[in-house]
Amino acid sequence: MALFNKILIANRGEIALRIQRTCFELGIATVAVHSSADTEAMAVHFADESVCIGPAPSSESYLNMRALISAAKITGADAIHPGYGFLSENADFAEMVEAHGLCFIGPRREHIETMGDKIAAKATVLEMGLQTVPGSNGSVKSAADAKRIADDIGYPVLIKAASGGGGRGMKVVSAATAMEENFALCRQESLSAFGSDEVYIEKYLPAPRHIEVQVCGDGEGGAQHFWERDCSLQRRHQKVVEEAPSPALNEALRKKICEQARDCTAKLRYRGAGTFEFLYQDGVFYFIEMNTRIQVEHPVSESICNVDLIAEQIRIAAGEKRDWSKPPTISGHAMELRINAEHAETFAPSPGRIENYHAPGGLGLRVDSALYRGYVVPPYYDSMIAKLIVHAPDRDLCLARAMRAVHEYAIEGVETNLALHKRILSAKDFRKGDYTIHWLEKVLLGR
Repeated sequence: MALFNKILIANRGEIALRIQRTCFELGIATVAVHSSADTEAMAVHFADESVCIGPAPSSESYLNMRALISAAKITGADAIHPGYGFLSENADFAEMVEAHGLCFIGPRREHIETMGDKIAAKATVLEMGLQTVPGSNGSVKSAADAKRIADDIGYPVLIKAASGGGGRGMKVVSAATAMEENFALCRQESLSAFGSDEVYIEKYLPAPRHIEVQVCGDGEGGAQHFWERDCSLQRRHQKVVEEAPSPALNEALRKKICEQARDCTAKLRYRGAGTFEFLYQDGVFYFIEMNTRIQVEHPVSESICNVDLIAEQIRIAAGEKRDWSKPPTISGHAMELRINAEHAETFAPSPGRIENYHAPGGLGLRVDSALYRGYVVPPYYDSMIAKLIVHAPDRDLCLARAMRAVHEYAIEGVETNLALHKRILSAKDFRKGDYTIHWLEKVLLGR
């Protein structure tokens, strides 16, 4: 079966360029969409065609579903790849794409909806045998109900938005006296960010790891896992460094959780790439959510599995049969460092013109970035400007290569978090692989 003739990439920055590169190798033409602030973006220059879809605010451009569909129809695209963020997990957009005779390179609407609702997602995977964090059975309507649940499972607890993501809509409550205020704040934050004030309660785990499993499904019951990633290095619930395989797991635990995630993917008859996310503590994996899209940190899995996950997405969407008779062999160790344009101390975004730029090179290094000298980092979007991916035969050499790369990386004109990465890579705990999701903020940063 032939793949697509032309794909419109409904995104920007490094992920738009990442998708373009795979499309080029597959012989597929690309359409880049852009806001008026991204006219000079690298992805716009490298695409076969480009269309301006609106002004700088994402609500008027990258989130404008009608403009995206119009751009695809005008340019003759036969598929849309949403990347991550923006509309990648919007069920209405996926349905709209298909309704206009285009292929949405991602899951079906029902899977985006079910897994996008964390309450429904937990209920779904419980039926399939996965364990979840102790908490409420569904949404919680009042602070009084929240107090009763917290009294039952024990403090501290976590209030979470049912439609949440990216660390927003989450509040830790350590005592009953703080419940009412935090419950109201979480509902308001959830309503503002996601359009829904539905929240639920989970037991707050004091020292877990964040382990996620990369999966792909063909939509017909076929599925494969691409092993796990450790994403425990986080600040304000936002990932900073990811690595694979996890230094916290042995071979038996790794095989167990990856096979469980793969089997759930198959039972769901899930189509495309996705990620099962777990909290891991004391030998137990607790499912927390499934992301129904490609992840920012997908290059980590690509590195240890020698696979192009964007190509997998495209081939699955085109209906091509995949050979998933056995999982890929793990090759070495990989890490991804997220490079952000932000102030080193305050972590406030630092947009501006790139006055000088030199990306690191050498064996085992990959840089996913749309930066170049003279490019202006706009103030309207996420502050991540590059991903440094390091691969080596073992973790020790991976650490050494990562440190070399961070010292070699030169980005001038904006503030970056490169200094933070030097601190992380030098820290004894991290070098030993001994860290949890709270380590970066509480131990290294002392906040």
